[in-house]
Amino acid sequence: MKLLWRLLYKLSRNILVLRIYESLLIRQVKEGEIPRHVALILDGNRRWATRMGLSPKDGHKAGADRVKDLLSWCQDLGISTLTVYAFSTENLRRRSREEIEHIFSLFEQYLKDPHLRKEIDKHKVKVKIMGRLDLLPSRIIDLIKEIENKTKNYDKFFFNIAFAYGGRAEIVDAVKRIVHEVSEGHLDVDAIDEKIIAKHLYTSHLPHPDPDMVLRTSGEERLSNFLLWQVAYSELVFLDVMWPEFRRIDLLRAIRTYQKRRRRFGG
Repeated sequence: MKLLWRLLYKLSRNILVLRIYESLLIRQVKEGEIPRHVALILDGNRRWATRMGLSPKDGHKAGADRVKDLLSWCQDLGISTLTVYAFSTENLRRRSREEIEHIFSLFEQYLKDPHLRKEIDKHKVKVKIMGRLDLLPSRIIDLIKEIENKTKNYDKFFFNIAFAYGGRAEIVDAVKRIVHEVSEGHLDVDAIDEKIIAKHLYTSHLPHPDPDMVLRTSGEERLSNFLLWQVAYSELVFLDVMWPEFRRIDLLRAIRTYQKRRRRFGG
């Protein structure tokens, strides 16, 4: 059976075989436990562009378009929360000003996209942008506030975009808020525990803040400062696929891998 699956995957560039393979995968995956919260590290945009003889801008554009498909695939499978790592605080410091401005522009276009907005309203998607938002241009901050306010009462699906985000920065911000509450007399030091810390993280609004599965594309096998607190017991899946090339069958393969794991949660 394993050999058959491997053969189908190798042949999946053929459209007919792709449809057959995808149909079989969907049937198999839906018989198992679907992760409630899936988090993705969207890696490989620039390397894909280089391989295709394109510019980094083209890679980022292709990656942004793929996220729209991902949102739809997750909803169809019954996943209730999706968190994507789109742009890190390290990217903000180390990328060229030209590339950063292009990413900002793409992000702005993405959040304004009429089709995306229509889907968000149709499926009652609560949108949350997580990160050091004060580092972003005012026009982006205003747009974030607008879409978050518009979707604040939606609760059928939760879509989180980690942008200008760092896992260590998130924990630092949580600690600062806790210290402030202690200094104001609203919180006793002895009352601080894991639940209190989790309550002050960017993911505190979620019904399932800890991802069941973390998926990274591009073949790299590290977390790169993503959701460091929340992924303590997450299942990690790494795929050797550049993000712009990511297909629904790749998501299905990752979920199938997740379903084969025995989750012990430290037990």
